[in-house]
Order: sequence, then C-alpha cells, then structure tokens
Amino acid sequence: MTYTEYGDPSTLELTDLPQPKVGPGNVLIRVERAAVNPVDWKVMAGGLDQMLDAVFPVIPGWDVSGVVEQVGPDSPEFAPGDRVASYGRTDVVHGGTFAEFVALPATSVAKIPDGVEFEIAAGLPLTGLTALRSVETLELSSDDTVLIHAASGGVGFLAAQLAVEAGARVIGTASSHNHEKLQAIGVTPVNYGEGLVERVREIAPEGVSAVADFVGGVREETLALLTEGGRHISIADPSVEEHGGRWLWVRPDGARLAALLEKVADGALEVTIDRTVPLVEVAEAFEASMSGTANGKILIDATR
Repeated sequence: MTYTEYGDPSTLELTDLPQPKVGPGNVLIRVERAAVNPVDWKVMAGGLDQMLDAVFPVIPGWDVSGVVEQVGPDSPEFAPGDRVASYGRTDVVHGGTFAEFVALPATSVAKIPDGVEFEIAAGLPLTGLTALRSVETLELSSDDTVLIHAASGGVGFLAAQLAVEAGARVIGTASSHNHEKLQAIGVTPVNYGEGLVERVREIAPEGVSAVADFVGGVREETLALLTEGGRHISIADPSVEEHGGRWLWVRPDGARLAALLEKVADGALEVTIDRTVPLVEVAEAFEASMSGTANGKILIDATR
C-alpha cells in the first residue's frame, strides 16, 4: 500500500513496486504482520514533514514481524528463515512495512522467541520500545509513585506493566470500562478528565514522584501533582521540556526489542490485539485508529 502525496486514508492505493534491495548490514524481511500506530497516519498527513524527508511513493508502516528472506553483507546476526520483528523507522519516509517485503538495518531487528506468535510480535515494537524508554528515563523503583496518563492505551498499558515490574506504585488514568484491565496488572485506575488532580490526591495525598504522559494536554495536571524533584516525561507534548521534563522520541533498537520479546515469551508482558485486517484494508485500519475506538493493536496481514 502506498501514497504519492500527503493526505488522508483515501490517498492509499495498492501498488506494485520492485522488491527492496538489501545493502550491507541490512536484512530483507518477508512480512507476515505489520501494526498500525497513530504516527503512521500522522506521517501520511504530513505531520512530521519538518523532521523527516519523504520520498514518494511512500509505503507506510514502521512495525513488522516476519521471516528473514535474505541478508546483506556483514549481517551475521541473522539467516534466511529466522522469525524476526522490528521497529523499522528509518531516516527517510519511503519503504515501510505495509508491503510483502521490507529491508531494514540489522541493528533494529530482533529474533522472535519460540512460542511468541507473529501477531503479538508485530504489536510490540514501537509501543514497547517507547514504554521501555519512558520507564528507563524516569528511573522508576520501589520508592516511586508514578502517574501514567492513558494507562490503558497502546504505550501506556505496556509502560504500566514495566513500571509495576520495577516495583513502583502505579496510578493510571483510563475510562471506567478499562479500570478492570488495569487492576488486573496491579495498577490503581482513576478516571481522566476534570477533577483528575483531586482524584489522584485521594490515592496519593503527597502527590507523585514521577509522571508519564502518553496522551498530551495534561501538563498542568502533571505539574500540580509532582512532588519537589519529581521526574516527568511526555511523548505527546514537547512543552514539558520548558518545565523540567523530557520529551521522548523512541529509537529503533533490536537489542532492547529482543529483551521485550523475551518478557512476552516468559508471560511477564501482555500485548493486546484489537483486530487483524488484510493488506488491502489499510485505509480502513487507519480510520479505525483515528477514531480512537480500538481496544489494542490493529494489525495488517501482509499475506492476504
């Protein structure tokens, strides 16, 4: 699936393109599953044009799972037939994962452990690496109470699990119908929206020592609840850097992705899947993602 100019999902079309070349240090992956992330349709709309150059036609998609078809020179980590996954962002927007084949740097690729299905592996890379980077940046420990904005969302749900694993006390904002989901992983849920500061202070009267923002528009609530010396990050609001926080942008990292996949294999990390659609329905998948109604990852089946 490609688009030849920035626009909405209607610009997508099924296209035949040459098979990607496999340069030194790269691997060619035969795609089994790809995953939709909000950044995919934001890039398609031109939202990151100030950061990333686009070479049209663009194949969207950054998350992938599949099988190594071919390795380039000096890629000893992999061999044809390996089951792999990747967060496949590159410096130029062009050859994405919503295709039959994608060529990616070996450094961004991880082997999928036995017992982990392609569906789960495809749903993990971008959200999982973002969650891991967030928890690592906040340096969470058993001494912390952390507030996670949008804790039932794609990144938030994984970050909540990693924060609980780190020993932190975790409070997470979510709609009421997702409270049980958060309680099941050891998170204290609160409704988002007006009155959030008061609701969190009922649970943590002294405030919180760390905040992870995965939704945006909550800077004032974050600052009102942070204790002196508290740490905060956001993936949605760069203005946090004006208030002592960190704006995070996740990096492709095969080694860290491999560690997350091992957690999935061990049953220590849960990835939620909403639905899987065929490659020709990428536009419909984008619209579902844009609606905000999906309960988990939307996957693309590149084999049909």
